[in-house]
Amino acid sequence: MGKRECGIVKRRDERMKTVSIQPASRLSSVNEYYFSAKLAEIARMRSQGIDVINLGIGSPDRPPADNVIDALKINASDIRNHGYQSYTGIPRLRQAFARWYKEHFDVTLDPDGEILPLIGSKEGIMHISMAFINPGDEVLVPDPGYPSYSAASSLAGGTVRKYSLTAGNGWHPDIEAIEADGVDKVKIMWINYPHMPTGATATRELFCRLVDFARRHSILLCNDNPYSFILNDERLSLLSVPGAWDVALELNSLSKSHNMAGWRIGMVGGNKAFIGNILKVKSNMDSGMFQPLQAAAAEAMAAPPEWYETLNGEYRKRRIKAAELMTALSCSVDEKQTGLFLWGRIPARYADATELTDELLYNYSLFITPGTIFGNNGRNYIRISLCATEDTLSEALARITSRPISPN
Repeated sequence: MGKRECGIVKRRDERMKTVSIQPASRLSSVNEYYFSAKLAEIARMRSQGIDVINLGIGSPDRPPADNVIDALKINASDIRNHGYQSYTGIPRLRQAFARWYKEHFDVTLDPDGEILPLIGSKEGIMHISMAFINPGDEVLVPDPGYPSYSAASSLAGGTVRKYSLTAGNGWHPDIEAIEADGVDKVKIMWINYPHMPTGATATRELFCRLVDFARRHSILLCNDNPYSFILNDERLSLLSVPGAWDVALELNSLSKSHNMAGWRIGMVGGNKAFIGNILKVKSNMDSGMFQPLQAAAAEAMAAPPEWYETLNGEYRKRRIKAAELMTALSCSVDEKQTGLFLWGRIPARYADATELTDELLYNYSLFITPGTIFGNNGRNYIRISLCATEDTLSEALARITSRPISPN
């Protein structure tokens, strides 16, 4: 027998199928995030007893400092800290971001208007896009580059224009080539230095040229800067360049620098007018972060130099192992790259990186990220994450060396 609800007779095992309600047309311009689908596939493989080694995700596997966790516990124990928080973050957090930027980037930010805490910097990419892009506006996005720049631009109604980064130009934008293609409709340009996935770093000269370009064409220049502290000796902020305040924003995050990826603590810095526009979007989409998280994040940014030195000491050892794995896969690596990953060029015998990474996943139970997901210029590269222990990287290497991949 069926059950009658609202005049409709349903069988107990029947699922109502919605056939007339279609998703928004904007979804046709984006796909599910690559890692969302791939992690689900890896989970299915593991549920079948397959021991998949994951070297694809840049999620730090070490904890934050003990005093950061202690600050979280202490503040969570205070019954006054469990209510809604300000959309602009607690003053202590904004002040901590300001001190952090002054100490490490020599940039002065006013905590009362030039800093907006975010639930991770990825949130900021969407907020910036919604705050500044009108339908028809063009957005310059690096190729290769973080896929969220394109996705957020499309969801906000913008038109994505890829600009080419190659090993030949040091993974830096060719500003003259971009201008030659026309920039009349360009509203935003995304840059990301230290660069993910290639590990390339910017120079002050490059930032000066980019700021000049943005000022001449009234383009909002956005630098995504979460990798400055990882295997990088020269920390550089776009906001330190003269003239940047008229045209620039910078995102940053504690995910990589303080092992706090799951905590979702980020920020955007820039002039008060820009920050105010972003706040209009943010305040209509979410509330403030849990107060104990904010208090603990402020504690994290007071870390002494030894914290960063110890963290990078671990990543240096892992990078050696990752380089050995690249060699076993006959991939070449630029030794000057920085950041949380190792970026390697694949052998010419593969049509593209996906062919190699599929072979590794299904024949060796080893997941490595194909450069194809970062753009056309990444199709001949793979990316290995350093967010795995030396033992895990050694196990991955052992799987390859015990049964080497055929060169044919």
